[in-house]
Amino acid sequence: MKAVVLVGGFGTRLRPLTVTTPKQMLPVVDRPMIEYVVSTLKRAGVSEVVLALGYKEDLFRAAYPDAECGGVSLSYAVEPEPLDTAGAVRFAADAAGLDEPFIVVNGDVLTDFDIGSLWDRHHALGAMATIALTRVEDPSRFGVVPTDAEGRVLGFIEKPSRDEAPTDWINAGIYVLEPEILERIASGRRVSIEREVFPEIVAERGLWAVHSDAYWIDIGTPATYMHAQLDLIDGVRGAALPAESPEASVDADAEVERSVVMAAATVAGGAVVRDSIIMGGAVIAADALVDGSIVGPRARVGEGAKITGMSILGDGQNVGAGQLVDGLKIPMSD
Repeated sequence: MKAVVLVGGFGTRLRPLTVTTPKQMLPVVDRPMIEYVVSTLKRAGVSEVVLALGYKEDLFRAAYPDAECGGVSLSYAVEPEPLDTAGAVRFAADAAGLDEPFIVVNGDVLTDFDIGSLWDRHHALGAMATIALTRVEDPSRFGVVPTDAEGRVLGFIEKPSRDEAPTDWINAGIYVLEPEILERIASGRRVSIEREVFPEIVAERGLWAVHSDAYWIDIGTPATYMHAQLDLIDGVRGAALPAESPEASVDADAEVERSVVMAAATVAGGAVVRDSIIMGGAVIAADALVDGSIVGPRARVGEGAKITGMSILGDGQNVGAGQLVDGLKIPMSD
């Protein structure tokens, strides 16, 4: 089994964290996000992954210089320009010479979905494409996918208003595709798989779906980036991961509640860190407060400062002693 993982986006909603690091290389508790994605594919039986790259592609290569990740072999397909979801799939598949059914996953989705069952269902149906569906409370941010009783997709509605969504089952960003689909994707231009390719296949009654209530989260925003990590340390996805890296320094007089403290981070005495992410090398000085926020790598929160309200400090940023940062991103971005 082979898979294409889409990791070429700019991650604009996660700025300023993604100014220096592509989204899928951001750490999630103890390792880069992409490693969770690849490990899920490996459990399904995938042995080869093609990374569809674009933004800061060199950082992926540097992280995996042997073209291997968690026992899965990697190859790289670097888009010359952004080609959107379908365009990226075709470019990566062509670059890797994929000529058999293959899996596609969005690189910012963390899930416990059984991808092997999707693969098996696809082949049992003889489908042209089979997609995974997950249920969400508010489907307006996603592609909404109504189906019939057998699982045949009846429509593919990209980001409808909440009141107009015909179902709360959405595209989970995991697909099995036949290689013939590549012929439907124009080369050399932006093509959306959600807005162009899938609706065309729906019209031909060739798109099928598998529903799942398994854990699923799209790490596209600061809130979901934080949520996914707190789920891991809370044990929502099985055995809880350690919240504090053994390579972090947390003073005995500091108060750390339900927060991730990554390697080489420092939390000084009297500091309070609550429901937050403290990234590698960050410093939280004495008597500072970090509440419901993300302190980026090598950033510093000065003595007595307060960081609250889903604030985000970018790489190396400094908040002076006694300052209040509430609901801000530093540095500010367009």
